[in-house]
Amino acid sequence: MATLRKMVVTATVIGTLLIIGGCSAVTSSITSRMSAGLATSILNQNDPETVRQGAPAYLLMIDGFIAEDPDNADVLLTAARLYSSYAAAFVDDPQRAALMALKARDYGFRGLCLTNNNACGMSDQPYEEFSTVVDGLGDKDIDAAYVAAMAWATWVQANSEDWVAVADKARVEALMQRVVALDEGYRQGSAYLYLGVLATLLPEALGGKPEEGRAFFERSIDLSGGRDLMAKVLIARDYARLVFDRELHDRLLLEVIEADAVAPGLTLSNTLAQHEARRLLDDSQDYFGD
Repeated sequence: MATLRKMVVTATVIGTLLIIGGCSAVTSSITSRMSAGLATSILNQNDPETVRQGAPAYLLMIDGFIAEDPDNADVLLTAARLYSSYAAAFVDDPQRAALMALKARDYGFRGLCLTNNNACGMSDQPYEEFSTVVDGLGDKDIDAAYVAAMAWATWVQANSEDWVAVADKARVEALMQRVVALDEGYRQGSAYLYLGVLATLLPEALGGKPEEGRAFFERSIDLSGGRDLMAKVLIARDYARLVFDRELHDRLLLEVIEADAVAPGLTLSNTLAQHEARRLLDDSQDYFGD
């Protein structure tokens, strides 16, 4: 109830600022800063259940910001990032997860389009034209390109049973690889985390690349200085289990459980990683046997 009251007060304050601000540039800036602050506070939260219960109200609030200011790229990209993260981490219903991932993807596309006009509609272009647009993205586009790619990757993952959606995997990889080319250390190497997820999305017999995925995850770990714990969990779950390497599996999961989860921008992800690590470790004996 206290959390709800705080959110209501916050919404009221923002509403008042928007009414009395007068200048659209000022209100747009306020909305952008508020949205970014909400995203930061959620990503630095160490209690996942608080986020599970409270984040939907924030998502609705950001939807409202976008309805009032539909051409604000910063808010669109924040919404894409939060919807993507929430769908992947907290939504158990596959249909709901797919719907939220679709919204995240579309917000990401809109944000990238507003950042670089050449990117408008690129997801529907023939691959050669799409590739030309991706190659033309520069340093100023890296934030939008990363968020659009992560939201797109979440959508592909949420629709992994749909071969039409999975067919987009190569485009997502190309966009995320462009982020790596521009700055491989961007956001502590998190682009490699998504490249690893995409590489291990399918079984090897259907085109999956487990060894490449492991290499991507390990590069993500290196670039984060070991602070991104989710990468180790993904190696254990999506690689070690696939190749039946229990020693690697258990060692990585124990490292995650024993690590400090608190890290700027990674605390929520790390806390979730520790929860998943405990679950996987508890199931290790049943999965691998003697």
